[in-house]
Amino acid sequence: MPGVSAILTAAGESRRMGRPKPLLSWRGTTLVEHQISALFGGGVSEVVVVVGHEADAVAAQVLGTGARCVVNPDYLQGKTTSIKAGLRAISPSADAILLLAVDQPRTDAIVSAVVRAHASGDHLITSPRYKGHGGHPLIFSASLRDELACISEKRQGIREVFQAHRDSVQEYALNDPQIRLDLNTPEAYEDAVWRYGMGD
Repeated sequence: MPGVSAILTAAGESRRMGRPKPLLSWRGTTLVEHQISALFGGGVSEVVVVVGHEADAVAAQVLGTGARCVVNPDYLQGKTTSIKAGLRAISPSADAILLLAVDQPRTDAIVSAVVRAHASGDHLITSPRYKGHGGHPLIFSASLRDELACISEKRQGIREVFQAHRDSVQEYALNDPQIRLDLNTPEAYEDAVWRYGMGD
């Protein structure tokens, strides 16, 4: 869908994982390359990858993917700084803003379903759900761009924007547990590779 700009945050230290998560193997490539491919395959018009820790190594994996890299020098101050760095880099004409973290591997089909759900309604925010539990990616109307640009760790990040517009959140049910997948530890990664990461 033209007009959906994706911000893929990939700046964290990966402390619990013990090695850079963007460079983990996933479905025959690196996790960051997989995520970029899934986002473009799912219909977004641009992907901005926000890097910080091991920025050069991660940026090297982004070359040739069609995505752009932006460095967040403040990544140690929390994920909100990466989201804001991404917001400054995406197209000013974006109709919607998709947020996803590199350690939340998704498929083209998941991205496409959420993008289409957002496009088909008039809600400000679209949140995929699996069995009543929220997942990712989240999509925000571009009209919320200024509010997103003001988020902070102290005020719970994007949750503040989410709660301020609770009456305009589309909870889109998807029968796919992968919308809640989050790779934080070596154990979670190994389990996810076994469950989801072996093929296409």
